[in-house]
Amino acid sequence: MKLHVLGVSGPFPESNGATSGYLLEAGDTLLQFDLGSGVLARLTALMPPESLSALFLSHWHFDHAADLTVLLYRLEAMGRTLRVYAPVDESSAIRKIVSGAACFDLADIRPGDRIAVGDCTVLAGEARHPVPAVGYRVEAGGRAFGYTGDTNTLPSLAGFYKGCSLLLADGLFPAENWAETKPHLSAALAADLASAAGVPRLVLTHLNPVFPPRVLLREAQARHPDVTLAVPGSALEI
Repeated sequence: MKLHVLGVSGPFPESNGATSGYLLEAGDTLLQFDLGSGVLARLTALMPPESLSALFLSHWHFDHAADLTVLLYRLEAMGRTLRVYAPVDESSAIRKIVSGAACFDLADIRPGDRIAVGDCTVLAGEARHPVPAVGYRVEAGGRAFGYTGDTNTLPSLAGFYKGCSLLLADGLFPAENWAETKPHLSAALAADLASAAGVPRLVLTHLNPVFPPRVLLREAQARHPDVTLAVPGSALEI
């Protein structure tokens, strides 16, 4: 598997940046995880978006789903339909648009679901966020990849991501800004999660432009031996 990092910011992009979006390539299977603001153009630079095998949303917040509203126009122009998996969130304006558009085939997803797409098996796990949300585990070719989406701490997370070769984790907060009531992990807690799950490689994402990335990296590296920051345009072998 190969992970193409398209957008890494949240909840708003840095200058010339994009919010959450990641393309996972496994043989002929192409899975897009989240499609936040600015991500569609970067995806289009790699491949025709209508050729995706499926799109998986961790949740419907704008910084993870905004570009579906313009992907709609491309799909309509190409006469194509795209399967979209996402948690049920009746409060989402974007979900209302997607569910009413013929070019999207929307399927509800919840923790515990297991979906076969091409060469991949995609499992949905729990996440703790102010709106319905999930994390994902993808298995293919004897390897596993984990993506937390947006979450704070949960007892089930380490077990769900156990054995992944790489974990792409929400590490938005420096330790001094994190609290149990916040909607995201700290970088240090993301590192603790990777260690508890026995994951050898951790990639921190959902980077808020307000917080210096070097602080997040330093705090995570103090808790896990192999931590990097997600970098737009990079491709990671899994």
